[in-house]
Amino acid sequence: MRIIGGILKGRIFKAPQNLPVRPTTDMAKEALFNILNNQYDFDNITVLDLFSGTGSVGLEFASRGTSELTLIDKHPACISWLKKMLQEFDFKQAEVIKTDVFKWLQSPGNNTYDIIFADPPYDLPNLANIPKLIFENQYLKPSGILVLEHPSYLKFDQLDYFKEKRKYGNSTFSFFGL
Repeated sequence: MRIIGGILKGRIFKAPQNLPVRPTTDMAKEALFNILNNQYDFDNITVLDLFSGTGSVGLEFASRGTSELTLIDKHPACISWLKKMLQEFDFKQAEVIKTDVFKWLQSPGNNTYDIIFADPPYDLPNLANIPKLIFENQYLKPSGILVLEHPSYLKFDQLDYFKEKRKYGNSTFSFFGL
């Protein structure tokens, strides 16, 4: 995994091989951040990274100076890796939460975010529930965006709040907003 921008630009990390993840490719991540960079000042936004895994996307946000970052995953090895990386680079603006994403999204009283990035396992049967829960429980700020990474064969353009999609090989980013 490579960090594309910010203070860690060009750094390559080797995540433990035992993590149950499918990291976002560097090509797709670079394209995503080119899109987001034209819309947001990273110094002044709050970000939620769901299904964080190796933290490839979350660390990219932290490297670019995101003011507040919350990373959520339920796998203990992923949580351990994320905490190690955040501590190593002194990213104090980041919080790691070990829990099931769907349970967390259903619990009231959580913050609202400018950007929510969700990269769930592609074989989850209920991927369409992610945008539904986020909008029902008002996790997104009015000018915010939800980015759902998913296999390209799935289509989410019929869902409420869908805005656009961008395809990168076998992966697609679907964008949602108010």
